[in-house]
Amino acid sequence: VQLQASGGGLAQPGGSLRLSCAFSEDYYMVGWFRQAPGKEREGVAISRRRESTIYADSAKGRFTISRDTTNRRVYLQMNYLKPEDTAVYYCAARMNRLIQSAAFDAAQYYYWGQGTLVTVSS
Repeated sequence: VQLQASGGGLAQPGGSLRLSCAFSEDYYMVGWFRQAPGKEREGVAISRRRESTIYADSAKGRFTISRDTTNRRVYLQMNYLKPEDTAVYYCAARMNRLIQSAAFDAAQYYYWGQGTLVTVSS
């Protein structure tokens, strides 16, 4: 298993959760996608080695992605959660760089974790 995601669960609106993804290789890009019921998978946040992080508009100001290079982990701190954040969250990675405009194209990521469910509900 190349990527292992954890940390999902139930949170109330306005609450917080932190997702964690352990990975086995020195990927250039590692990040998070999510898929809500009946919707397409969408990018949330991407960490790039030696470059700035990328956030979807829905995540800006609320979510923070961070990368622990030594321990090969990437985290997604999610604050001010909303019901519309409810989804299965997937950790994804690719070895090579993508241009920023393609960073949220799920088809460009060859390695995926198993997904972790985040439910935001009162």
